[in-house]
Amino acid sequence: MKKAVVLLSGGLDSSTCLALAKQKNDVCFALSFSYGQKHSPELIAAKKIAQYFHVDQHEIISLPMGHWGGSALTDPSTPVLDYTGKSEIATTYVPARNTIFLAIALGWAEALKAQSIFIGVSSVDYSGYPDCRPQYIEAFQKLATLATKTGVEANPIMIEAPLLHLSKAETIALGASLGVDYSITISCYRANANGLACGTCDSCELRKRGFKEAGVKDPTLYSAAH
Repeated sequence: MKKAVVLLSGGLDSSTCLALAKQKNDVCFALSFSYGQKHSPELIAAKKIAQYFHVDQHEIISLPMGHWGGSALTDPSTPVLDYTGKSEIATTYVPARNTIFLAIALGWAEALKAQSIFIGVSSVDYSGYPDCRPQYIEAFQKLATLATKTGVEANPIMIEAPLLHLSKAETIALGASLGVDYSITISCYRANANGLACGTCDSCELRKRGFKEAGVKDPTLYSAAH
């Protein structure tokens, strides 16, 4: 029986990853994190998505990362800015977030005797985060092989990043073909308490462009201000 652990944020990319994992595996386990993010409605979306795809287990782990600061996503004094299109690393980068998340996923996957971990990173339409690059995934794969009993025994847990080289439009087209209901996903970095998107942050801009280029109707609900 093939098992997979899927990192599930509640957004568009991770939901598409979960759909792919369900297609390729007999059993899927979803893993989400409450890490002090200001856009916490995404966790409500993650619960809905996990239920939608009938995962065998969905864990939401609390991590005390919010008070560290260092990111517009966690620091109340640092605003999330509108999309600028600049190539520098966005202020929404959370220090070492994917490394922390993948490390926990790796531990759970080994305990479950799962064969793979799915993460929805993309190096095409993204905000310049260093932990979304192909080199990073390759490096973590080496770590996962070296750091685990299953890896030492020549049966390493594979880090699957199927969206790594896909544009947002390509991801949406793929997800639509797999039956993803994007209306229950939340991508916005400034989503309000009701889950309404701002429409102007990095994540919203990339999402809007993706739906337009994919020729798929955007089901996102935006705030009145948008």
